[in-house]
Amino acid sequence: MILRFNEVSKRFQDGSVALERVSLEIPRGQFCVILGPSGAGKSTLLRLVNGLVLPTEGVVEFDGICVRPHTMGRIRPRIGMVHQQFHLVPRLSVLKNVLTGTLPILSTLRALLGLFPMQAQRRACRLLAEVGLGEEHLYRRASQLSGGEQQRVAIARAFMLEPQLVLADEPVASLDPQTSRTVLKLLRSASAQHGATVLCSLHQTDLALEFAERVIGIQQGRVIFDAKPDELDASMLESIYLTRESEARQT
Repeated sequence: MILRFNEVSKRFQDGSVALERVSLEIPRGQFCVILGPSGAGKSTLLRLVNGLVLPTEGVVEFDGICVRPHTMGRIRPRIGMVHQQFHLVPRLSVLKNVLTGTLPILSTLRALLGLFPMQAQRRACRLLAEVGLGEEHLYRRASQLSGGEQQRVAIARAFMLEPQLVLADEPVASLDPQTSRTVLKLLRSASAQHGATVLCSLHQTDLALEFAERVIGIQQGRVIFDAKPDELDASMLESIYLTRESEARQT
């Protein structure tokens, strides 16, 4: 297993519960989608993996390493990230944005001066070609790109350090349906080509059914579904997206 959650709970200081007693195992090479409404705990689940959030209870393990502040130096270079809002540097070129994916292993001086090794530059160009961005895009500023093109750049950046795991937090939430499908197809293709596991949070059920190998449904911080997409029926979807307001009306 590349990733394991063992009885993981997360409660914030205001008393809100983001996750409650979540136990999951994610095998290597799987394209796994976390499905659920806003506020269900999807983003918290992903942030627990890269150490941005620490569990209140339970243990998160990445490739046998317990995720803790003192272990993140070993873990973070092996995890790629694709964000909802792209997180590109608008003034930098496409190429340099992809090269920032090497910052976890680059010295501070080289990072400040933008001195990226030639080998890294070649890899960045190859990855950009894989997501459909050719030489004509290399020196364009990220601010000049469409949303779909920016997310292609973000996918290329995520694979710069040959990650074992890619975390994609609502990667198509701000894109139109056609572009969303293109981006998820590229993400799935890149993960298969590079042998990476993908843990991707979505709220679009049609995309989860189309692209996932496995769907994990979360409602109010609890896992209520965990199976292949073809086992996800209308009744379960209704349960996953049942809001607190709906529950209150039924009681």
